[in-house]
Amino acid sequence: MIRLYMSMSVDGFVVGPGDSTEEPMGRGGFRLFNWLDDRNSDGPSGQVYRECLATGALIAGRRTYEHAGRWNGDHHDGVPMFILTHHADDDPPGTAVYVTDVGECAARAKAAAGDRDVMVHGAGAAQALLRAGLLDEIELHVVNVLLGQGRRLFDNLPAEYIELEPLRQLPARDVTHLRYRVLK
Repeated sequence: MIRLYMSMSVDGFVVGPGDSTEEPMGRGGFRLFNWLDDRNSDGPSGQVYRECLATGALIAGRRTYEHAGRWNGDHHDGVPMFILTHHADDDPPGTAVYVTDVGECAARAKAAAGDRDVMVHGAGAAQALLRAGLLDEIELHVVNVLLGQGRRLFDNLPAEYIELEPLRQLPARDVTHLRYRVLK
């Protein structure tokens, strides 16, 4: 199972305006991660966080990977990281490899994850996987804020609609965790 995990504002932004490697979440964007203050709780945010950490591989877009400081070579527990990019330089240190083809990236991540799920981060990677019909589920952490500007999660998708089946809704302090199955 390939599942997107993404924090976003109610108005659909995943980073604030002016994001860069120096300001990875843009102005005001770190507000989208306040729900992680409850990641060690027994409540919904703790449950979702534990599910994230149970994944066996990661797919991320190059922009997300670079803006996150390459997660210092380890996103979580040494899982393999497959970085979807237009240009594959020499592979970075740690468990990350660059992959230029979305189908190959998904196949390699699923093989590496074994019987565990694959986590996806980044708007660009999510859009590429959706366009290719390779994203199975979407887990959105919708934070009770309007950012007004920044980078939207679902910009640049084709004009046709993508049907989603709601699987769960977990309200928590300052966030609602929504999970959908992508219908193919």
